[in-house]
Amino acid sequence: MKIGIYGRQFNNSVLPYVQQVFDCLVDWKVEVLIYQDFYDFVKDKLFLPKQFGAFKTHHDLKDNVEVMISLGGDGTMLDTVTLVRDSGIPMIGINFGRLGFLASINKEGIKSAIEGLVNKKFSLDTRALLKIESNLDLFGDLNFALNDVTILKRDTSAMILIHCYLNGEFLNSYWADGLIIATPTGSTAYSLSCGGPIVFPRSGNFLITPISPHNLNVRPVILSDQNVLTFEVEGRSSKYLVSCDSRTEITGSDIKINIKRADFNINLVRLNNESYLSTLRNKLLWGIDTRNY
Repeated sequence: MKIGIYGRQFNNSVLPYVQQVFDCLVDWKVEVLIYQDFYDFVKDKLFLPKQFGAFKTHHDLKDNVEVMISLGGDGTMLDTVTLVRDSGIPMIGINFGRLGFLASINKEGIKSAIEGLVNKKFSLDTRALLKIESNLDLFGDLNFALNDVTILKRDTSAMILIHCYLNGEFLNSYWADGLIIATPTGSTAYSLSCGGPIVFPRSGNFLITPISPHNLNVRPVILSDQNVLTFEVEGRSSKYLVSCDSRTEITGSDIKINIKRADFNINLVRLNNESYLSTLRNKLLWGIDTRNY
C-alpha cells in the first residue's frame, strides 16, 4: 500500500504519537511519502525510516499515493484538501488537536486505524465542496472549500451590507458582521457556532448563515447545491475579508463573488468502527443531557 502523510509543525508533546504512526507503517511494510516541509521538520526530531520518501506538490501524488493521512487537527485536514484536490485520493485525519471533527481518529486509536487502512476495513464518505469565482483573481487555483466561504468585515470596522442573489434573482441584503456559505461538512464548523443548523453529508445542500446580523429576523437558509449564489458588498470600510476554508484574502467593495458547488468531491475515509452519527455524539456531545448521568 502507498500512503502519503501531511502535517504541520507542532510542539514536542506530539512527537511520540507521530513516531507511533511511522512505526506502525513500517510494521505493515507500507510505502510512505511525506510532505517535504513536514519531512524536514521531523527528520532531526524522530527516527525517520530511510525508505520513507518525500513529495513537494500535489503533482507528486498522482499514481504514487492511495490514501493521505493528515496529522493534526481539522485545520490540518483542510490544508490536506489543497494537496489532494480533484485526484480522488481518500483522506483520513489523526487528531493531535482538541475537537477533531474532521480528523476523527484519536491519538489512542493510531494502531487500529493503521491496521484498518492497510486491511481496507473502511468505506469512503464523499463530501461536496464549494467553488468561488469573482471578477478579481481570488485564491488562484485553490478557489475551493470543503467547509465554507466567508465574507467578513475587517478588524473593528462597522458592519457591512452584503447583497445576495440566487441564480440572478435578488434574495436578501444582509446587514451584519459577515456571511458564511457552508457545505454540509462545514455546517458543524463556523456556521454552527453562529447558530446555523447541522446538515448531514450528501444531503445536496449548502447553507447561508449570517454573522451577528443587525436584523434579528434574519435566519440561516438552506439551499439546494444546484444553485449559484452571487454576492456584492458595501459599507463604510473600503476593505473586506474573504476566506476560503483556512485561506484569507483582503479585497475591496468593487468585488463581485459567485459561489457554486465545485465539480469534484473529496473522499474521507470512514473506518468500519465509526460513523457520522457516532462522531456527532462523541465530538459534539450531541443530544447528551447531563441530568441522565
